[in-house]
Amino acid sequence: MYTLGEFIIKNRDRFSYSTEALLRLFSSIKLASKAIHKEVNKAGLTEEIIGSSGITNIQGENQQKLDDFAHRAFIESFKSRNVVCGIASEESKNFIVIKGKHENIFQNQYIVLIDPLDGSSNIDVNVSIGTIFSVYMRKTPIQMNLTIEDFLQKGNKQILAGYIIYGSSTILVYSIGDGVHGFTLDPSVGTFYLSHSNLHFPKKEKIYSINEGNYAKFSNSIRKFIRYCQEKKDNRPYTARYIGSLVGDFHRNLIQGGIYIYPKTASSPEGKLRLLYECNPMAFLAEQAGGKASDGKKRILDIEPTKLHQRTPFVCGPTGMVSKLEEFMLDCE
Repeated sequence: MYTLGEFIIKNRDRFSYSTEALLRLFSSIKLASKAIHKEVNKAGLTEEIIGSSGITNIQGENQQKLDDFAHRAFIESFKSRNVVCGIASEESKNFIVIKGKHENIFQNQYIVLIDPLDGSSNIDVNVSIGTIFSVYMRKTPIQMNLTIEDFLQKGNKQILAGYIIYGSSTILVYSIGDGVHGFTLDPSVGTFYLSHSNLHFPKKEKIYSINEGNYAKFSNSIRKFIRYCQEKKDNRPYTARYIGSLVGDFHRNLIQGGIYIYPKTASSPEGKLRLLYECNPMAFLAEQAGGKASDGKKRILDIEPTKLHQRTPFVCGPTGMVSKLEEFMLDCE
């Protein structure tokens, strides 16, 4: 079995940037994810890691204790590896600048955008949660101060994207633009081993994932698509599966074949998921896995970001299923 590091070195010709930088990036990601894995696995044994922190984050959401732990774990891990010059986190109002070896010189070239803990409402009930990450090259020249423009890049500029799912096992899934690969953590030795090579959405489409509790708030086009999924015709009805964690739902659908839908609603007219921290990295992975990601009308990776915490409707999964939903959107305009 290949370890994650061995796999990167074996396939280094597929990454057009620095192999050393890629290894350092993953060293940071692995270190923080193993710390979170450890805390998640003892969440029921201590009150220090479960429940609310009593703080409302920038998203206007009640921050969980593990949200804060995960945020701090990733920030500190990236700071220590001298490879990242800036981080934007779903848990922070503004981006975070990381200085290089010399105090006033920003030498490093990589920008990280991260959702440290996706699905935190599931923490207290022992349901899958995850981390979502995305990496870009900085736009400003080396040795100049970072600006907001370094972070507001289209998703098609990503050079690395992935997620970690903390569930029955801890799995790191990533792409550098050469397919999607998954590595499972062996906790006995603390090493990620290749377990899922060249992941693709299965040809058989059988699952739709949407919070049907919001049915009354959905547009007519989304309601019609749901009825289409439930119709007994051809290879339908599809099976409804919804975890309430983007990482959990995406991972299941990637393995088993299904569409994930988080549309705009009457109460969230811009959608609820964050473009930079959630949708762009998952869209990158979806396309690399032979699928498609859309806001219902246009490609997610082509959306021009205008603010750090921008929200968008989000649909991703097998190309045929996403295209069918887009047909319903057009028909109902």
